[in-house]
Amino acid sequence: MEGIYNIKEVLDKIATEKGVLLYFSSDSCSVCKVLKPKVAALLQEKFSLMISHYVDIEKSPVISGQFRIFTIPTILIFFDGKEQTRYSRTIGMQQLETSISRPYSMIFES
Repeated sequence: MEGIYNIKEVLDKIATEKGVLLYFSSDSCSVCKVLKPKVAALLQEKFSLMISHYVDIEKSPVISGQFRIFTIPTILIFFDGKEQTRYSRTIGMQQLETSISRPYSMIFES
């Protein structure tokens, strides 16, 4: 999962890529550190065509503000430039997989 720190770059990725996952976190969040590799592994194994980026809310407060991130970890999922799903704080991997699966298959496997 690649770090991203520029709001223009984030907005360009969302506008140009078919599927984008943004993972908002910080270095001081222990839950975030455990969840991040699980999310990255899920994307790599089952949703490899999606683009994913890590956003450190302490290093990128403008990006966090733009997307109204008030708690971490937060995951935003975009398909075709539109926010489809938002998860904050308590995130189940099965729930995340289910929410990505249908739009992913419609966009990438059709």
